[in-house]
Amino acid sequence: MPKITGSTVPGARTPEANDRDLGLDFAKGVLITLVIVGHLIQYVVYRDEGFWESPCFKWIYMFHMPLFMAISGYLSWRALLRKSFTQAIGDRAMQLLLPMLFWYAILETAKLAAFSSSASEPGSVLQCLNDSAGTYWFIWAAFVSFLLVKILSIFNRRSPWILFVSVILVALAPVTFSISPLIRYTFPFFCLGVSFAQSREWWTSITRSHKPLLITFLSIAALVCFLAWRKDTYIYNNLALVHDMQSAKNVLLMLLGSAAASAIVIVLVLQCWKVGRSNRVTRFITVELGQSTLLLYLIQGTVFRLMDSIQYGELWDLTTRLAVAGILGGAIVAVALMVRWIVRDIPYLSQLVLGAPPRSACLKYQPADN
Repeated sequence: MPKITGSTVPGARTPEANDRDLGLDFAKGVLITLVIVGHLIQYVVYRDEGFWESPCFKWIYMFHMPLFMAISGYLSWRALLRKSFTQAIGDRAMQLLLPMLFWYAILETAKLAAFSSSASEPGSVLQCLNDSAGTYWFIWAAFVSFLLVKILSIFNRRSPWILFVSVILVALAPVTFSISPLIRYTFPFFCLGVSFAQSREWWTSITRSHKPLLITFLSIAALVCFLAWRKDTYIYNNLALVHDMQSAKNVLLMLLGSAAASAIVIVLVLQCWKVGRSNRVTRFITVELGQSTLLLYLIQGTVFRLMDSIQYGELWDLTTRLAVAGILGGAIVAVALMVRWIVRDIPYLSQLVLGAPPRSACLKYQPADN
């Protein structure tokens, strides 16, 4: 993935701050927007099982989280390589798990305030962990993937075979409790991102020499997988388990389709960034959304999990649902940006809410793995 340095985009890191990759910030901004749109399709536009067959929902869910995980793996490589085990895991927990617990506390408080005590009574610690995992599953998946790869790097930091074997073992693990299927689904993409960061020159040389042919092949593969994609192809329904020929086809289609679609989308998105990086909309997506993806993910997860507990929209027509979806999506973004603006310079609160130190500290040192 190309590294774009020395940019003058407002709010970006200075060259002294490790030259933030603004192209990937733009990609992250596009992806978090699609996460919100996908949930709006599920929770507002459709109020039944119909969203499984929505072409827009299908297109988004083919690649958005796998590609997010691949970018996470790519950006995590410096922390995996340069930091000790305890420092790397501690920093990643502070970055991901601490703000997740804060927003989960907000969610539970909102439930207690909005519903009767009997319906919202807190459960055991295990139940709370399970609920938080279901609500913010990607955070847990990113943390567990980072932990596994960091453990592997202790034995051999640069061997691609260790990553490959770990992908096979994780993918074949017959575990289905809680969010384990989602971790098994996204872990290979995290490792792919790490592999690209490890051997960037090798990957670049291969893709450059066969780029037109490779893009054509991947485009055809992504289209075929899109047309064949059904309800049982989603990870939420097949759980990445193979127990007969049909389930094997579903899992294979899911993985191949996600890989092909992710590859095509990242090429298109980075090309859009190169062409339109001076455009105001592109800069907004890059700086405001792309550099707030964790906060946006946590807030939208909190909102949509809260919507699981209330009845609404049964009598709305399609026009009303689309209008509500647009207003809600805009409100989520507005609230996230307002929260970020308020707390980003406040010590401790910035770490707790945003998962990042205050901006003044970032100017002194800010790792490129977030």
